[in-house]
Amino acid sequence: MPTIIRFAGFRVVIYPNDHRPEHVHVIGKGVEAVFEMNCPGGDVVLRENYGVIHREIAQIRVQLKRFQARICEAWEEIHGER
Repeated sequence: MPTIIRFAGFRVVIYPNDHRPEHVHVIGKGVEAVFEMNCPGGDVVLRENYGVIHREIAQIRVQLKRFQARICEAWEEIHGER
């Protein structure tokens, strides 16, 4: 499971055997959340939350949007073309 970026005790992971639509798993601090990336430049949307507090969800969303282009490129490298 390639880690794409790290921040604030979280790592952003794309699983090689995962499915579309483009999404990431944000893991850390004993919790996890899944965000749809809506590549290449759409809204970053929370899909699943397993214990991440509301304040951190907002912070994660900001970081994912900040690195969205890099994350979308990584998804394409791992999974092939759209």
